[in-house]
Amino acid sequence: MIILNKQQILDKFDADAITLLLKQGFIAFSQKQVQMPPVQHLLFEQANGDCCIKSGYLQGDSQFVVKVSGGFYDNPAQGLASNQGLMMAFSAQTGEPQALLLDEGWLTALRTALAGRIVAELCAPKHISAVGIIGTGMQARLHLMYLKSVIPCRQLWVWGRSETALEEYRQYAQAEGFEVNVTLDAAVLGRHCQFIVTTTPSREAILQAADIQPGTHITAVGADGAGKHELTPELVAKADKILVDSRGQCTEFGEISSAFQQQLLTNHTLTEIGIALAQNTSFRDNEQQITLADLTGLGIQDVQIVKGILK
Repeated sequence: MIILNKQQILDKFDADAITLLLKQGFIAFSQKQVQMPPVQHLLFEQANGDCCIKSGYLQGDSQFVVKVSGGFYDNPAQGLASNQGLMMAFSAQTGEPQALLLDEGWLTALRTALAGRIVAELCAPKHISAVGIIGTGMQARLHLMYLKSVIPCRQLWVWGRSETALEEYRQYAQAEGFEVNVTLDAAVLGRHCQFIVTTTPSREAILQAADIQPGTHITAVGADGAGKHELTPELVAKADKILVDSRGQCTEFGEISSAFQQQLLTNHTLTEIGIALAQNTSFRDNEQQITLADLTGLGIQDVQIVKGILK
């Protein structure tokens, strides 16, 4: 059995090659070529943490993957990373363990950010005067890094909960070539930005319907478990078109789940990313539409990123 540590994994990481694998995985999932059991969720309220266990198998592959991914959000105060985890690959012929990837949560973070890049290719407005990032953590940084190849705009607004975190993010984003504005008021960010990514594990809405202007796209990645949400249900319902990684997951515990369960989306079509990719055209019909993408994270993404590392 192969055992890889975080640095060995990152040395093998090829963003462009793995992006292609992720696209193929999304399409295969929407074409029902993937076995993907329901996500297991664990919540540790006393530690302000959670953990999910995801798995998947792409029909015809020689291996299947199981992933354990934790988020413990008070860790940075102790000098520890918020994200933890590992991925395991097993033979689909014999069940034997083939590889243990001790990625410390990095593969989950990277495949999520690359999914955000794929969404940007499908949904980004043609004219973006500023990009907005909700959050200041690892996912906020990785999304910005991988959006650069898709969105030429270098004007950035960032929302965070503390001046210290915002200043650290400002320095990071400036080093990436962005002109940065920071704010503690998400409504201000909403007024200035036409492409917004929300990246926090918040359990209270950060953006309101009134904050978002026509022609805006929002990629919501923070709500990956019950109780998490960054947008009000009214804002979700305000979207003209909604893209989801999995209709089942998103309506159960994704960003759109509250609006869906309140029957605010009865006039909306929920389009899976795999369907949109197979159509090979822009998801956006016109420049005035508000588009929303809900990313809960799929086991097939873990299958594909492991495939890319072990190739």
